[in-house]
Amino acid sequence: MGYVQNMCHLNNKLYEKKMTRYKNDKDDKENNKKILQNKNCKYYIKKYIPITRWLPNYSRFYAISDFIAGITLGLTMIPQSIAYASLAGLTPQYGLYSSFVGGFIYVFFGTIKEVSIGATSLMSLVTAEYTHDMPIDYVVLLSFMAGCVELLMGLLNLGFLVDFISLPVTSSFTSATSIIIVLSQLPGLLGLRIRSERILEIIYKTFKQKSNIRYNDTILGIMCIIFLLLFRKLKDIDCTRIKQINLKFGLLMEKIFWFLSVSRNALIVFITSYLTFIQQHDNGELIFLTAGNVKQGLPKITLPPFTTSIGNVTYNFQDMCTNLGSGIIMIPLIAVLTNVAIAKAFVTDRPVEATQEMLTLGVCNIAGSFVSSMPTCGAFTRSAVSSASGIQTPMAGIYSGVLTLLALSFLTPYFGFIPRATLSAVLMTAVIFLIDLKIIKILWKGNKKDFFVAGMTFFICIIYNVETGLLCGTATNALFLLYLSARPNVEVHLRQTILGHKYVLVKPEVGLFYPAVSFLTAKITRISQREAECVYPVVVDFERFQGIDYTATKGIERLVLAFEGKSQKLIFLQVNQYVAKSISNFGLMKNVKFIDNEDRLLEILQDESVETNYIIPTLKELAEKSDSADKNFRELNKESLQLPEQQALLKNKNDKK
Repeated sequence: MGYVQNMCHLNNKLYEKKMTRYKNDKDDKENNKKILQNKNCKYYIKKYIPITRWLPNYSRFYAISDFIAGITLGLTMIPQSIAYASLAGLTPQYGLYSSFVGGFIYVFFGTIKEVSIGATSLMSLVTAEYTHDMPIDYVVLLSFMAGCVELLMGLLNLGFLVDFISLPVTSSFTSATSIIIVLSQLPGLLGLRIRSERILEIIYKTFKQKSNIRYNDTILGIMCIIFLLLFRKLKDIDCTRIKQINLKFGLLMEKIFWFLSVSRNALIVFITSYLTFIQQHDNGELIFLTAGNVKQGLPKITLPPFTTSIGNVTYNFQDMCTNLGSGIIMIPLIAVLTNVAIAKAFVTDRPVEATQEMLTLGVCNIAGSFVSSMPTCGAFTRSAVSSASGIQTPMAGIYSGVLTLLALSFLTPYFGFIPRATLSAVLMTAVIFLIDLKIIKILWKGNKKDFFVAGMTFFICIIYNVETGLLCGTATNALFLLYLSARPNVEVHLRQTILGHKYVLVKPEVGLFYPAVSFLTAKITRISQREAECVYPVVVDFERFQGIDYTATKGIERLVLAFEGKSQKLIFLQVNQYVAKSISNFGLMKNVKFIDNEDRLLEILQDESVETNYIIPTLKELAEKSDSADKNFRELNKESLQLPEQQALLKNKNDKK
């Protein structure tokens, strides 16, 4: 009895120990799942909220650098935004409404420290084309709809679409818009009031109204341009000699010149506005045409207008979207293109996150529409200022945004004294340096196709409108790409083995897909008759083929049938396993066999007993190899996924011990 009791007691202890171990293992697995879930959560937070990447390492040096860059950026942004509002046909405050919300939001979601979201010359120009002679409600709704489209593009991971817009098209588009902006500001510079959508019409009306030119405004505008161009060069003054005499004074002068250079727009706006204010105070009259009446104070936070009235007619949301037309698509496309172009220009140490930029732009424009903002994006001129100011993170957007809010709170009563000639000068000097003339010579020497596309884009933008020019340039590039896929280059080599067997090697440049099927099959047939003289074997090298479709498979099948009954052999060399699997899955060419490497080619050409087009290994064997490779890959992948769980399990056990 004692023995039995001892055994029962021992069994109970073993059972309890086993249950405890099972319970501990179960707890460990649950802990491991929680650890993996936390890791995934942290990964997605860092991916979609980039501020979490750099904020933990934010230092005092970064804070000081961003503060200086933010203030400098604000001094650049405020006068430019007022000018951009004028370009869009709006009063100055709407430019400032567009210049603070984007900066605040971009701090959290932006990926490029040099980008500052706000009104730009390009957005203003395109907005003016789509909302010409329409109420402000259309501009605000366009901002909201553009944000929705950008957000949708980001959610669908459509960032790759920007890659289809080539650099020559982008350069021509930017140069054309810059020239259009310069020419469109001529009436303002000359003191004329001309409103037109077409640049040729603006030039014609300006010439027609030459007798109405206001010489006060003209002289002021020319003086402003000279001032801005001279002050732009201040930062390039070499203070080396001064530093050799007195280092501290030399460094101080260098910083003063730099600050005056980057603040030139704010300086000229302040000086000319003050002169206008003093003149009116003394004489009671304005000697210059000004920006007009400005609404004072901060904007109200309201929903975007989904209905509006013009006269006695009320337009609902659908009517407004119909009137905006293709602008709902073109505005976000141009905005994303601009931001990605800035990213490629300033980011060199990591990939450009185009999808994240789409999401961020979408949020910025949607939020901006609640404060009556016009469509916004980044600007090259502001990015250059940020980079020169030593910006470290997107935190600088906070300071520039606060500066804009202060301007709206205290300075709006004085915006009405800003001369239009000054705003025209600010716009002209801001965009004139974006005109790329060097690329013309480069494209002419390097690639006539790119030269043609760039020229076509430029002239359509100038003569018709910028969005049509961009679309035509992109579509032409796409047609060239389609042509290359439909008419690939084919290398033909007449070769001979060490035993004297001659054959013709045919090597297509790209994969075989349906646009190129007819071309390649006809090409191979001609090669078999001319180069191979209907005698020598034709070897088609599949080395560069990464894929194949159903149409291509049928084309190869027809090609094989054309060679049947001839004494001439048709051999398929180096067939990729995955290509072979695709052909097998289509259920075609079951009897056709291929060579998977060059080692078999010599013995096949030597062996006269091998039947034409029937060569070992079979297509089925190649497909089986592909299935086996896929299976091995899945097993390795499964093991690699289990590895972190096993490591976490061991770590928990060691901690408990």
